[in-house]
Amino acid sequence: MLREDTVFGPIHSRRLGNSLGINLLPTKGKLCNFDCIYCECGWNADGRSDTVIPTAAQVRSALEDKLMQLMLDCTPVDSITFSGDGEPTLNPEFSSIIDDTLALRAAYYPDAKVSVLSNATRVHIDSVFEALRKVDNPIMKIDAPTDALAALINRPAPGYSVERTVQALKRFQGDFILQTMFLKSDDFDSASPQVLGPWMDIVRELKPRLVQLYSIDRPTPAQGLQKYSTEQMKTLAAPLLDEGFNIQFR
Repeated sequence: MLREDTVFGPIHSRRLGNSLGINLLPTKGKLCNFDCIYCECGWNADGRSDTVIPTAAQVRSALEDKLMQLMLDCTPVDSITFSGDGEPTLNPEFSSIIDDTLALRAAYYPDAKVSVLSNATRVHIDSVFEALRKVDNPIMKIDAPTDALAALINRPAPGYSVERTVQALKRFQGDFILQTMFLKSDDFDSASPQVLGPWMDIVRELKPRLVQLYSIDRPTPAQGLQKYSTEQMKTLAAPLLDEGFNIQFR
């Protein structure tokens, strides 16, 4: 499910409303430092036919053209969302692109939010962190509380560390959104005590302003994955709800 345009949509999102997407990565390939077993874009190995990354100037031009047309068409935009075919912060001009987007948002859709969906692998880099601090919704991912489980679910590039990611996310001082996928396979179960308990401890440590729990919604590249229902996830997250954490389920 690769995005074929740098700017695409808007599409309706249950979390973000009418969301205009920005893909900072190749439009006919995939570029990510995770290779998640549930990724709707497929395996990294299947998306290497295109390695061209859009420049900041190209993104700005495409975004301005799109916003201008949407405004003339009276199309609402609730969120300008960086998602796309992989990890958006891998674009070397990510910081400049965020600044350009904020300026265009102010000119065309000042009430729209700017959101970034990221796997949080590069938050420890100062320029990436400072750019993420500027957006309305930095949505950061932690699917697993241990490196061993992250290796099964996210299949990260060498050097990934859950602990380093947690320490980097502390810099937000709670002003971010934490996103976690709940699922199970023959090899692991997000609901098992040895996974659920440590994950909840990470939530307590980071104190994000919002936690988004979700499960499989589309076909996955790995076979045999099982999803959790909303009601099941609410039951699993009950201790955090009782402690006052703001949690969305989908």
